[in-house]
Amino acid sequence: MVSVDGSIVLQMVNFLLLIWILNMVLYKPIRKILLERKEKVTGLQSDIDGSAQQVKSKEDAYAEGVRQARAAGQKEKEAMIQAAAEEEKVIIGKINESAQAELKAVKEKITQEMGTAKSALEEEIDAFADAIGQKILGRVA
Repeated sequence: MVSVDGSIVLQMVNFLLLIWILNMVLYKPIRKILLERKEKVTGLQSDIDGSAQQVKSKEDAYAEGVRQARAAGQKEKEAMIQAAAEEEKVIIGKINESAQAELKAVKEKITQEMGTAKSALEEEIDAFADAIGQKILGRVA
């Protein structure tokens, strides 16, 4: 059976002394280490958040750069297509002019040859008429 006497006071003093010693030797250093770890984790988390924001801003800047480059490339492509179309018109115009000149030359040559052939035939028309007449008359008679 437990008797309440003067030893209870001694046990209470001993218990309080033990709590105070444990607090000084064990609990305070552990709490200090836990607090330092918490501060370190918080600092690392803020660094991670800052890095994530930097990555996001760099990704946005990269995406914007790509978009601008595509737009510039599209404009340059359209300008090149326009220049090619204009050059095509110039080339086709030159080809048309060349074809028209060639056609004119061919027409002139044909007209000239036709005139030559006509004059040659006109010179020989009397001979042809005589030959045809003799053949017709020679067969009829």
